[in-house]
Amino acid sequence: MKILAELIEIEAKLQIDWVLVNTCLQFASWGLFSLLLAEVLRDSYHALCHQVSWLAKWHNKHHMAYRRDLSIVSLKAYQDSQLYHDILESSLLVVVLIVIALVVQQMGLWLGVAYACTFLFGASQRYILGTIDTDYNHLPGPLETTPSVWWVNRSYHWRHHFDDVNAYYSGVFPLVDKILGTGLSLKGKTIALTGASGALGQALATELLKNNAKVVALTTNPEKLVEQVGVKVIPWQLGNEAELRDSLEKIDILIINHGVNVYASRTPQAINSSYEVNTFSALRLMDLFLTTVTGPQAKATKEIWVNTSEAEVSPALSPLYELSKRALGEIVTLKRLDGNCVIRKLILGPFKSQLNPYGVMSAQQVARAILFLARRDYRNIIVTINPLTYILFPLKETSTWLYYRIFSKTAKSQ
Repeated sequence: MKILAELIEIEAKLQIDWVLVNTCLQFASWGLFSLLLAEVLRDSYHALCHQVSWLAKWHNKHHMAYRRDLSIVSLKAYQDSQLYHDILESSLLVVVLIVIALVVQQMGLWLGVAYACTFLFGASQRYILGTIDTDYNHLPGPLETTPSVWWVNRSYHWRHHFDDVNAYYSGVFPLVDKILGTGLSLKGKTIALTGASGALGQALATELLKNNAKVVALTTNPEKLVEQVGVKVIPWQLGNEAELRDSLEKIDILIINHGVNVYASRTPQAINSSYEVNTFSALRLMDLFLTTVTGPQAKATKEIWVNTSEAEVSPALSPLYELSKRALGEIVTLKRLDGNCVIRKLILGPFKSQLNPYGVMSAQQVARAILFLARRDYRNIIVTINPLTYILFPLKETSTWLYYRIFSKTAKSQ
């Protein structure tokens, strides 16, 4: 009986106060929502400043305060930018969030108000003291990192000032840019693509032109290329990638899209051809392009997109195609760790082309989907009808990235 009484006493002490737990969860949920709301409202206001003329009048003072290296034009110009943009924006954000918190009457919403007040405090301090120490995304100097996919760093925000002012609106988290499709601007970019005579190459060229990009078609078969207005054609030969060095200097984005499919063959010639075209040639082009990533702002503008295909994680009914593409995909994952420039993977399912006449998607559909996701700054662009790929590839890529990060080193660290 004594033991039973002790057990009952212990159970009473360990009894969970579900009312308290529910209150805490409710506060946390509303708190997270308020932080998200603050970011969406802040970035939406920023986007409006570029679309509404009377708002642009004040916002332009912000853009006029910086040179291309993000050094300030003058102290007065910088303080004016803080007063007429940062303080104004932060004040409006605080007022709107206070009104929402009062109307909804949820304590968690006041977390968003406090968050907004930090922006107002920082802007006021910069205006009064004339210091830029807390203006992290506007610190002057060369850009040493690539634009982040998870948050807005200096390289990301630099693109808003000097790449395309009508894109890259986000201030802390790039959520609004992902929604609006302004996370990557293709306007005015010079984009080169290999495999330009193929179905996807021609479809991509068409879609890129619609996005006001300048297209350079790199092709080993210029006679097969259908002429397109606005597309510059540069022939090249497998094994002679080094001859493209001068041309790549002027390229902002290199899309590596060429490939070969030997289907069921497993002869020595088929093995050599598969790896030479699908793997080694692509890697030589990547290495060549990376030597052009020089200058104080190159990390913010230069990119490589590599078509590694769905074969990275799924059967393609062509063993050598799978093996060579998987090898390419693995090395691309390895190279990403160096952070020399943004490298995107194109993980594409079966589309109708010369390599795959039985594809179920059209090249035009795939090209449009690629650019839709690229403009939202996806680094792994998956376009397929196979739902398993959307599950398997992120798992594979994350585990591989972690393994390579732990057990490999950059040349600088050796």
